[in-house]
Amino acid sequence: MAQPTLAVVGATGSVGTVMLELLSSRRNVWGEIRLLATARSAGKQLSCRGEQLTVRELTPEAFDGVDVAMFDVPDDVSREWAPIATARGVTVVDNSAAFRMEPDVPLVVPEVNKDALRDRPRNIVANANCTVMAMMMAIAPLHREYGLRELVLASYQAASGAGQVGVDTLHDQLSKVAGDRSLGSRPGNVRQAVGDDLGPFPAPLALNVVPWSGALEPLGWSSEELKLRNESRKILELQALKVSATCVRVPVVTGHSIAVHAVFGSEVTADGARQALRGAPGVILVDDPEAGEFPMPIDAVGTDPSWVGRIRRAMDDPRALDLFVTGDNMRKGAALNTLQIAELIAAEKK
Repeated sequence: MAQPTLAVVGATGSVGTVMLELLSSRRNVWGEIRLLATARSAGKQLSCRGEQLTVRELTPEAFDGVDVAMFDVPDDVSREWAPIATARGVTVVDNSAAFRMEPDVPLVVPEVNKDALRDRPRNIVANANCTVMAMMMAIAPLHREYGLRELVLASYQAASGAGQVGVDTLHDQLSKVAGDRSLGSRPGNVRQAVGDDLGPFPAPLALNVVPWSGALEPLGWSSEELKLRNESRKILELQALKVSATCVRVPVVTGHSIAVHAVFGSEVTADGARQALRGAPGVILVDDPEAGEFPMPIDAVGTDPSWVGRIRRAMDDPRALDLFVTGDNMRKGAALNTLQIAELIAAEKK
């Protein structure tokens, strides 16, 4: 039987670029690969699997003969085009937030809830938020062992979470502040040095942390904070899970990190948690404070697993653990998870 045809929608974006890299390095399960993007990008040549592919314009006809499509486009574009693709018999794996919380669309992390893929009445599968994903890899095995009840989270989110414009903004700001050692020692001087070039952030990111990520939601929460709550509940099938999150943007290029305080239904030990994580798929344990070994974005960038460390039992609650997780938000947080789901769907079609 012929190998299935794959479309990559949003192939020229920063996550699309990582998707093409992964398609070139992973086991090849695809026949034809079609690259789709806006009319502005049509005609561009991109390299994938050792060949030059021409980007086509996103049109309804471009989906004819496609089996699976990976979407990495803004929410409104996904909302418009995913139904057009499915109407032509395509299974859509969508990396936007457009469908994640729809009850008839599975939200899938293959290492955690692969079985949810079976039930997809709309032929759309949603990819989780990149911060949720990094954390979920570590939390799911601990939940299976101890029964998760509550999460208190602080995220440290990289500039690339805001797209290429976020990365460019950070680098531009860093070049403006480099060399002036007085910066950050008086109020207002970092703002003055950076000027109005804030890009997608509400304040300077260089020499600073910004306790905000996403759009404003009711009661002062941000959309990123609510994603951590709502998506964790859906993936783990724990509708009563208590989650409280503070999302912070930090001057890191790529790699989202999360400080996790997790409360379980039974007593936990740090050694037991390490044991549960050591064998977990998609997890690498980096937990040796004595040797200065911690999970950090500068080491996790460009790698597939979630890096987990700083594992401690809470001092005041024998049922609670504190840990730190970091992962590449462009790979497992976006492109890799989308591709893993697509590969599972391809295997069904054999």
